[in-house]
Amino acid sequence: MFLCIMEKQEHKSGFVNILGAPNVGKSTLMNAIMGENLSITNKKVQTTRHRIMGFLNHDDYQIVFSDTPGIIKDPSYKLHEAMMSFVESALEDADIFLYVTEIKAKILHPEIVEKIKNSNAKIIVVINKIDESNQEEVEIKVEYWKGILPEATIVPLSALHNFNTDGLLSVILRELPTGPAYFPKDQLTDKTMRFFIQELIREQVLIQYKKELPYSTEIVVEEYKEQPHRIDIKAILYVIRETQKMIIIGKGGQAIKSLGIEARKNIEEFTGKHIFLDLTVKVSKDWRENDRQLKKFGYNE
Repeated sequence: MFLCIMEKQEHKSGFVNILGAPNVGKSTLMNAIMGENLSITNKKVQTTRHRIMGFLNHDDYQIVFSDTPGIIKDPSYKLHEAMMSFVESALEDADIFLYVTEIKAKILHPEIVEKIKNSNAKIIVVINKIDESNQEEVEIKVEYWKGILPEATIVPLSALHNFNTDGLLSVILRELPTGPAYFPKDQLTDKTMRFFIQELIREQVLIQYKKELPYSTEIVVEEYKEQPHRIDIKAILYVIRETQKMIIIGKGGQAIKSLGIEARKNIEEFTGKHIFLDLTVKVSKDWRENDRQLKKFGYNE
């Protein structure tokens, strides 16, 4: 009699940190792989301001993704410096780097690429937005990045259209080291519900307002009361000038009413509960340069 013993598959885990220039599709990519909208997306640059972790869990693996702000070469404000500190932290603790570029772009941050190249982490270059190109251009771009990062694996895809994201996941799993889960398997992210509500409100600011205003606005959830079938939320929108406050509110309060309606819809979809949303606008002059305010907003530890 022969006894057949199946070998148990080794558990894999690791930190996969996503880096790249602004607006190359880093957040769209993480959302596509995770199957959850953990990072807000918009065509405006500097949409992502924080380092947002997402945990992709399976019986045999846990991938800890980190979405990071787009790399700013010359920060204009202390806010930008704080955002770049999230990028710097992501450069220090990766098992795998996903360096995201796009089909039309060339190397924009040689110093970051050099740090990645000299690290001990595995490197995957993601050439995004290939739906905006053709096969010949894709092949040329693959050879271009092979010349810059010879040790890297190059993966062309379209995150927006979810094309070849499964192929990318296969490459990540191949490169992922063996190890235990770093977080509980029923946990999806390191961020709180308050954080995601703030981001969903800020997403509507990015959509509904133009020019400098979205970059001058920060949102803080001051009150969050969860009831069996409803959540009561009071949030403050901070802007840097009185004129911006007037624009946010709009004539007869119509602009902020529209903002609240759309934000509430998205928050209800995200939470699965009815939402009462109270929005207030306050002026905090030069909050982007104020260390104390930045700490309150979660940028400085």
